[in-house]
Amino acid sequence: MFKPKYTLIPEILNNINEIERLYGRLEGLTIPQHLLLNLERDNLIQSVYVSNSIEGNPLSQAEVTNLLLNGRVPVNRDEKEVVNYFKILKTLHKRIGQPFDLNIILDIHKELMEAVNDKIKGKIRNKQIVIGNYGEDNKIIIKHNPPFHTYLEIEQSLKKLLNWIQDSAEPSILKAGLFHHQFVFIHPFEDGNGRVCRLSMALFLLKNKYLINKYFVLDDYYDIDRQQYSDKLHTADFGDKTEWLEYFTNGVKYSLQSALGKIESGLTKLTFDIRPTPKEQEALEIIQKYKEINSADLVKELNITRQQAFNLLRALVKKGYLEKKGSTKSSFYILK
Repeated sequence: MFKPKYTLIPEILNNINEIERLYGRLEGLTIPQHLLLNLERDNLIQSVYVSNSIEGNPLSQAEVTNLLLNGRVPVNRDEKEVVNYFKILKTLHKRIGQPFDLNIILDIHKELMEAVNDKIKGKIRNKQIVIGNYGEDNKIIIKHNPPFHTYLEIEQSLKKLLNWIQDSAEPSILKAGLFHHQFVFIHPFEDGNGRVCRLSMALFLLKNKYLINKYFVLDDYYDIDRQQYSDKLHTADFGDKTEWLEYFTNGVKYSLQSALGKIESGLTKLTFDIRPTPKEQEALEIIQKYKEINSADLVKELNITRQQAFNLLRALVKKGYLEKKGSTKSSFYILK
């Protein structure tokens, strides 16, 4: 049975409390639909770029953005990795009702590797691998040697982890952090482990009512210092996961703070953009005297041209103050 070792130090407990407070603030905001859609689009693109870049994908953020927004057909492995990740991330919400089990992990890996490496897609490895890089003497420097190297051992360890996720009473944020480390520690696939881990963790958070992608992403925190992300992750390889959990909960807190900043900045700008100009305010004061008004009424009241009156009314409709009624020739306006 999987039994993670960690200590609930004050920093972790404070982070969890702050995460709940910040997420409550996010949910309490009234966010216009277009602002929410823009935020979600930007979050998805940011997550796709960072998660793939961490794993060595050479595409720049501008190239990733252009590829995804233009819906261009990918022409090489790098582009296919990005497009596959985007498709999975964008449709994670459709998997919320499915059990968080080995089948869903294998499905995510299969879709991620589609037309990238069809030979290994959706398959647990059955060979020994090590994670590291080459030093100056061209010898590999091993950073991580996974604990298991046969299909049956890896499958069994994954099932233990996923069973623990289902049965544990720990807070969802802690379970997400513990899953994140243990999954990459097991390293079940020949390729794609980090990306499958982050996608699976995002799904787990969605299943636990955290609207990741819609409001926030975690990848922006990992992108601040990718070496630190890797180093902190590997501190848990020796058994005690406390240092990693402190880093992980710091990341969730940071991402929520960042999301709140973006949304509140957008709302402030939106409020400024819809504030009536002095002339529009004059028109509103006149309209408040009547149940309805047309452009001819404004021409008379404000001593302006018909075109100016039409422009004022159109601007006030666009900003949400007025509602247009009737056909073109007999149209009139009422307060919204």
